[in-house]
Amino acid sequence: MDLIRKFSSAAAVGALVMGMSAAAQAQNIPESEEPIKLAMNEWTGQHVSTAVAGEVLKRMGYNVEYITAGYYPQMTALADGDIDATLEIWSSNIGEAFDEAIDSGTVQVLGESGLRPQEAWYVPSYVVEMCPGLPSWEALNACTELFETADTSPSGRFLDYPAEWGDTNAARIAALDLDYVAIPSGGEGALIAEIKSAVSRQAPLITMFWEPHWLHAQIDMTRVYLPEYYDGCHDDASLGMNPDATYDCDWSSVTIWKMVNKELHNSHPAAWNLIEVYQITNAEQAAMMAEIDDNGRDLVEVVNEWLDNNPEKVKEWTDNAMM
Repeated sequence: MDLIRKFSSAAAVGALVMGMSAAAQAQNIPESEEPIKLAMNEWTGQHVSTAVAGEVLKRMGYNVEYITAGYYPQMTALADGDIDATLEIWSSNIGEAFDEAIDSGTVQVLGESGLRPQEAWYVPSYVVEMCPGLPSWEALNACTELFETADTSPSGRFLDYPAEWGDTNAARIAALDLDYVAIPSGGEGALIAEIKSAVSRQAPLITMFWEPHWLHAQIDMTRVYLPEYYDGCHDDASLGMNPDATYDCDWSSVTIWKMVNKELHNSHPAAWNLIEVYQITNAEQAAMMAEIDDNGRDLVEVVNEWLDNNPEKVKEWTDNAMM
């Protein structure tokens, strides 16, 4: 029975790829042999988002290149045409780089990614009992000794995003008059390693983190609630609880966009359509992230396995792309 099941699955995948190839050939896809250049940023979730689209494009017959690109610098590369698309731009931390790319006239938002994200301050849940008053931010100044380290003494230590992902938490800490120092992590891997290390020792830690992420399936983390976000609190110091500072509030709700250089529509129109219709959910991305980060598997191998196991979704995307 297992053999029959495997054979049937393989046959379905093979039929899908053959059908896709025939449809692509009928519409002269790929329209160009020139590679489609997709940005690869600094975190695994973005790698998954990019590779799912990229590997489907390859199945359609396109030449795809994955280009390593810093989160902020990629906006210039996208505007200049050195990158054709970037598939996971978070509205909460792209800032002026987004506006500059759009203002260039060569870049366009091509819809949302499908992810439903949350960025926030977190503590491992056991820390709530160590610092009475958590998960309210107002408890933190009474617990600075708990979070104090040699490099921040006598202040508490706040483990922040990598510096290249943007730095609004230093401003947020100052605006809320918290006696903490934001210490940038060395990247997603370093951030996760430090969280895991703290949990293994049951040590106190407060950090910036996000969802969707596979780590939440392994570690019980509690969100620290800051003053509620409202329009203008990141930009207008006269608003909010601190009339002399911006960022005296929580992170805003987040949208994740797909962005493209407009020339892609002319050079590879069906690829443009694929990127436009393609979406991925939190659960889908998290499952693939876990295989890559926690089980040490290869990104492209994991993504293609997922595509093989979801032929209906791939067919829906490609059918719409080639209409």
